Amino acid sequence: MPTSEISINAKNLTKTYHRGSEEVCAVNNVSLEIKKGEYVSFVGPSGSGKTTLINILGCLDNPSSGSLSIGQEKVFGEKKHLSEKVLTKLRRERFGYIFQKFYLIPTLTVVENVLLPCIFYKKESADGDVSDMKNVLGLLEMLGMEKRMNHLPGQLSGGEMQRVAVARALINKPEILLADEPTGNLDSSRSQEIGRLLKELNQKEKLTVILVTHNPELAKNADRIVEMRDGAVFI
Repeated sequence: MPTSEISINAKNLTKTYHRGSEEVCAVNNVSLEIKKGEYVSFVGPSGSGKTTLINILGCLDNPSSGSLSIGQEKVFGEKKHLSEKVLTKLRRERFGYIFQKFYLIPTLTVVENVLLPCIFYKKESADGDVSDMKNVLGLLEMLGMEKRMNHLPGQLSGGEMQRVAVARALINKPEILLADEPTGNLDSSRSQEIGRLLKELNQKEKLTVILVTHNPELAKNADRIVEMRDGAVFI
């Protein structure tokens, strides 16, 4: 497969932790490729290494060994390790992150929460803040949240708060969306709502989506399901 068609290329990734004299292997010699525009679900029991692995794939954590490339850029490897400054730029430019907890600031409105990443990362734009606001309004409309834009998080349902978190993850126009148990705090109907939204973003926006979930129905939305056990993947 041509390199230009691959979003993520991982080879022999391993992550070990030390607890006193004990060594714990959270990710064990994982190799996989994720294509551009692919939707991949990682499933497996608690403690199987799912979150540790996607944190490495999303450049939020460093592997103990192995290599990782994002597109054509080598991030980690035997003779390559990007600086934290460069990694921060890579995260801001290439990734959007959604977590089980919404991490919304309770004193900020919906619009203000979505705009937060723009404070820390500005893409070149002739009209600056005006462009940012247009992007926010467009996202909120796409997510059905335009009538809630001036509400505080405490005035929203769980599903609505997760939609705000999705908008915030998308504001910098990422290529790859990582979602770690995004429905873990939601009831079944809200979980299905977020599941439909992730699938729609993948199909209509051509986003590469990487999902970690314990929800088998949510996992079925993906193009590919990757099972993890004891830090290893079974594809």
